[in-house]
Amino acid sequence: MKKLINTIIIILVMVFAISLIASACTSIMVGKKASVDGSVMTTHTCDGWYDHRIQIIPGGKHKPGEIVEIFKERCYLTRPGVEAIKVGEIPQVGETYTYFHIGYPFMNEKSVIIGEATWSGRNELQNALGMFMIEELEALGLQRAATARECIRIMGELAEKYGYGDGGEGLTVTDPNEAWLFEIAGPGPLWEPGSSIPGAVWVAQRIPDDHVTVIANRSRIGEIDLNNPDYFMASENVMSLAKEMGWWDPEKEPFQFWKAYCPEPYGGRYYQQRREWRALSLLAPSLNLDPYTEEHYPFSVKPDKKVSVQDLMAIKRDYYVGTPFDLTKGLAAGPFGNPNRYPTPSKVKPAGKEHLDWERAISIFRCSYSFVSQARNWLPDAIGGILWFGEDAPHSTCYIPIYAGVTRVPESFSSGRRDIFDESAAWWTFNFVSNWADLKFSYMIEDIKLVQQELEGDFFAMQTPVEMAAVQMYERDPHLAIKYITDYTNNCANRVVARWWELARELIAKYDDGYINALDSVGYPTWWLEEVGFGQGYLKE
Repeated sequence: MKKLINTIIIILVMVFAISLIASACTSIMVGKKASVDGSVMTTHTCDGWYDHRIQIIPGGKHKPGEIVEIFKERCYLTRPGVEAIKVGEIPQVGETYTYFHIGYPFMNEKSVIIGEATWSGRNELQNALGMFMIEELEALGLQRAATARECIRIMGELAEKYGYGDGGEGLTVTDPNEAWLFEIAGPGPLWEPGSSIPGAVWVAQRIPDDHVTVIANRSRIGEIDLNNPDYFMASENVMSLAKEMGWWDPEKEPFQFWKAYCPEPYGGRYYQQRREWRALSLLAPSLNLDPYTEEHYPFSVKPDKKVSVQDLMAIKRDYYVGTPFDLTKGLAAGPFGNPNRYPTPSKVKPAGKEHLDWERAISIFRCSYSFVSQARNWLPDAIGGILWFGEDAPHSTCYIPIYAGVTRVPESFSSGRRDIFDESAAWWTFNFVSNWADLKFSYMIEDIKLVQQELEGDFFAMQTPVEMAAVQMYERDPHLAIKYITDYTNNCANRVVARWWELARELIAKYDDGYINALDSVGYPTWWLEEVGFGQGYLKE
């Protein structure tokens, strides 16, 4: 009977693993000595249909005997028919911190901030009996941790004790001083609740303070040195499980985490690698990284110049312009340079290319939300943590500042369904503009950029005086400072939504019926007309 149950579990997790292919995220980290102002930074593009609604979950004191309910499917709650499934309970701790819940929870009041990237890994590692999905570990880590190291330790210990039931994941975990990559996978099909063996396998590596790194849907951690706790942490089975499963022979080669647990990441060969190459090449072009190499890129690199928030926003919005992989070029981009490539089932792909896919950029149309964050050790946590947040696709969104200490966000950012168009939901504001721009992308994206520059430019110009005022208030009355930054965050968010609907109306009128300003007919580019055989029906063969 036990063998039968394990066989069923393996089948279920393999089906689950296939479904993961629809999700794909890109996250970057920047150490405090690699940033222009000493910020520790991370990013996340949450690519796929995930819960885009920001919920602020208050922390507080808890009585002995309180419990925490653990769920699965919470990151998908805007999908029709999806409900959170309770899978267990664990004891509550004495005190928790306020944190921001969304598809993948991302920040707490102590300026601990997390980005995410799925890498799935070996099917043999997955175990449906594990209590924790990655988003639940993130939520508990943010509720209970005041530092990145503490967050990693908490998530690792919970997964080991209660079991990890998700696919392989990478989390970029930062605080005002350090940046760590945490990677985790399941324990395999033989683990069951109450087992004496760990219910997960995990590792974490800190990047040097003057370095940057990126993760884009494949495991990035290679050789590890557990004798150096300042830069490495891991579960006790990190090497023994790989040896036991026959994935690593210590007599033949050094242990490498990615090679043991994620040797063949999902998607085509360049689905992950190209985004790693692009991010690292933009941050450190002097390395001249090979976009076709079969070797893994360095875990982290020193950037050619100090990195700013604006630099990371530009990378989040990238679709390879100016490279051989430029998605605005060629027939696939259409006459107006549209970088978006919609999902293409294998059954309609050309013969012999069923296993291939479109080039995959960092910015993608099916992104639920993205962010660029800063954690700064010279400011109070409530002010020093700031998350520049954008709904929908990075290239067509506008980033707004959300401080770690805010107590509310506008209802438009905390509500809305993804299956029903809703003008009151901020996500639909940006999604509509993005979809409309696809009709004449090379023209409309320039209009979008102007408004991005207008609004984001104002926010950056105001950042220093707003924070100076907030710090002065905080020294006299922290509650007054919290109210001030909460009001400021909400005003910025409401201003952006109002301006984006105004932009939507402008774009509808300006590009009506393929014209510009209802007067100018630009037609189609000559090269495209030649490629598609313009006028051939009028010529006698």
